[in-house]
Amino acid sequence: MKADSKNASQAENARRVLDNLRDPVIMINHENLITFANLEAEYFFSSSMANLSNFKIDEFVGFSNPLLTLIDQVRAAQSPTNEYRVDVSSPRLGLERIVDIHVTPVAEEEGAMVIVFRERSMAEKFDRQMTHRGAARSVTGLASMLGHEIKNPLSGIRGAAQLLETVLSDEDRALAQLIKDESDRIVQLVDKMEVFSDERPLDRDPVNIHVVLDRVQQIAKSGFGRDIEFKQDFDPSLPYVAGNQDQLIQVFLNLVKNACEAVANVENPKIKLKTAYQPGVRLSIPGLNERVSLPLEFSVQDNGPGVTEEIQNFMFDPFITTKTNGSGLGLALVAKIVGAHGGVIECDSQPGNTKFKILMPTAPKALS
Repeated sequence: MKADSKNASQAENARRVLDNLRDPVIMINHENLITFANLEAEYFFSSSMANLSNFKIDEFVGFSNPLLTLIDQVRAAQSPTNEYRVDVSSPRLGLERIVDIHVTPVAEEEGAMVIVFRERSMAEKFDRQMTHRGAARSVTGLASMLGHEIKNPLSGIRGAAQLLETVLSDEDRALAQLIKDESDRIVQLVDKMEVFSDERPLDRDPVNIHVVLDRVQQIAKSGFGRDIEFKQDFDPSLPYVAGNQDQLIQVFLNLVKNACEAVANVENPKIKLKTAYQPGVRLSIPGLNERVSLPLEFSVQDNGPGVTEEIQNFMFDPFITTKTNGSGLGLALVAKIVGAHGGVIECDSQPGNTKFKILMPTAPKALS
């Protein structure tokens, strides 16, 4: 009895350890039937262990998926193998499921395998967000300094040019006007940067994101996007997001305006606004014991020429722009606002298909 009790206790401890791992872990038998799944795997497959035990791993990925080839190789060689950046996307698992995989044979059970998935895309998204937020913080300090050290002297320069303008010849008066115009332009740039130094907590309310997107689309169609075809793919059952409606309008107005500029020279320009609920998207944040769920997905998609991979890696950093007269602060501000709402933003771009995707948490019940 003591031995049975000890074995049961060890099994329970092992289960507890596996359930606390941040990576999905499953075990399959010689027929690829799933015989074990930890808690993270249940989230990954969007199914309980009781349900998963009725399926083979083959039924979650396509028949030609590299995961199945990897399982066969490990089973034949009887030695563990790692494979990086494996695409396990499927109708069951969803799109954009890029993972690192570790497959290990189970010595005690012939043909059995333990498979560990590491959700690479999620880690990369969070790492990028930390970089964006760090860059935004550096701009915050710079903005505070610029507000004091540049705007005051510029005011004096502009005032002096205005006084000189009254006593100069017509030819020289144009130069004085140039000094005034350039002083005003620098002040406007500094004003934009000072937005980054606003660290006040958000006033949050439950926001219907479809109201936000409808407003943004209305603004675009009445101005800079009047000649562009807009499409909507909205999930009508989407929960509210906890946020500031004005700031969210600013985020999507910036993204839609950029999309309109991207398709300006494209034949049949199109922009698609989409919302969806993805319950399996969860992030582990350093310093927090609990995982953060980001099930709300909002995207702005265009059929423009795309963004180069080099720019994609830095496009949310301040002063990065491909526009001739751009300040490079628009997307940095978008990343700051999204981060303040507890979300992440990413860009996936190929020629003819550029998509900005925002993931956010739902409004807590206290606000609903």
